Amino acid sequence: MRKELTLGLFGFGCVGQGLYHVLEESAGVKASIKKICVKHRDKPRPLPQELFTYDRAEVLDDPAIDVVVELIDDAEAAYDIVKSALQKGKHVVTANKKMLAEHLEEIYDLQQKHQRSVLYEGAVCGSIPILRNLEEYYDNDLIKSIEGIFNGSTNYILTKVFEEGKTYPEALATAQQLGFAESDPRLDVQGFDAKYKLVIAIAHTYGLFISPDDVINIGIDRISDLDLKYARENHLHIKLIARAIKIGNRVYGFVIPQYISDSSPFAAIRNEYNAVSVEGAFAEKQLFVGKGAGSYPTGSAVLSDISALSYDYAYEYKRHHRDHGVEFSNDLSVGVCVSFKHGAPVSLRDFENFESGYAADGREYMIGQATLSTLRRWQEHEDIGIILKPDAAFVPVSRPSESAKAGSYAA
Repeated sequence: MRKELTLGLFGFGCVGQGLYHVLEESAGVKASIKKICVKHRDKPRPLPQELFTYDRAEVLDDPAIDVVVELIDDAEAAYDIVKSALQKGKHVVTANKKMLAEHLEEIYDLQQKHQRSVLYEGAVCGSIPILRNLEEYYDNDLIKSIEGIFNGSTNYILTKVFEEGKTYPEALATAQQLGFAESDPRLDVQGFDAKYKLVIAIAHTYGLFISPDDVINIGIDRISDLDLKYARENHLHIKLIARAIKIGNRVYGFVIPQYISDSSPFAAIRNEYNAVSVEGAFAEKQLFVGKGAGSYPTGSAVLSDISALSYDYAYEYKRHHRDHGVEFSNDLSVGVCVSFKHGAPVSLRDFENFESGYAADGREYMIGQATLSTLRRWQEHEDIGIILKPDAAFVPVSRPSESAKAGSYAA
């Protein structure tokens, strides 16, 4: 039976206001906001002043509040709010992907200890209901991969670059004016936002709690005019792709721009839209598409979690309990195109398999198979651009210990 819920809200920015409006217009969800905790006293707000508080205790210590909805942009403060809410016997809904990615295992443990739920569909790809589908629909499928466009800001920028011929700085400025990118856009354009979402998705896809530091992320801020020219001359697009694949008992995850052809389903994903492709052994490939940015798309995802809590829904983390022997690894070779100025620390020896190369407009270009550890080393140099091939192969590589074992056996 559906319960009526009383909400305490932290934060009233873009997503918080979106949640308020979709809650007001939704007749099916039995929930009401009792108090909103905000930080700045002097900021004008469109709701009665008595609805707001500047003291978090008015939300956390109120026994009438069933659910704490956390929508602030400070990851560490958000974690403290989530932890305190659970300790005080309240359920939590959050959309803070950085906080979740950095503390997901601790949050899982707190849920088990206090028998309360934390739901966070709005943290991963906006309006796309991917987490609940991973938990429920794909429960018994053997998922080979999950990949896609996880960041709406970068997709908007790349759309403007390719469709309207804007330069990267022009497209970024437009995205900032429209609110799709922050004034400091590094979280988006350097691939951190997509990485945080991927880390969360990996927990529900493969049952692994991993550190964001273990996942390589390369953004679109390194894309050069030569990269764009190469794409146009070869009838390709560039998209920032977050990807996790399972080969044997290892899971590999990374966020790297990729050249894609018109035949790719991601080629048609434009502007601030996100797309997630899930490939299972039984269900094969399925594509989810929806808006990944904006107050209403994310607010509707948060409202969906609130609605689920009214039916006592909780993530079961089924794969974490079931999939033993699976481990995360970066021991992978990928098909890559690398561009750089003469003198940069890139050589033929860096490639597992070198395919081709050329020089033009003061930059050099090399194509081949290279390991993720090599890409991480290249990443330390800002002038080196790294983009995956459209037909990139993903090949596991032996660890040193395994190579040594194989060598002694052969001897």
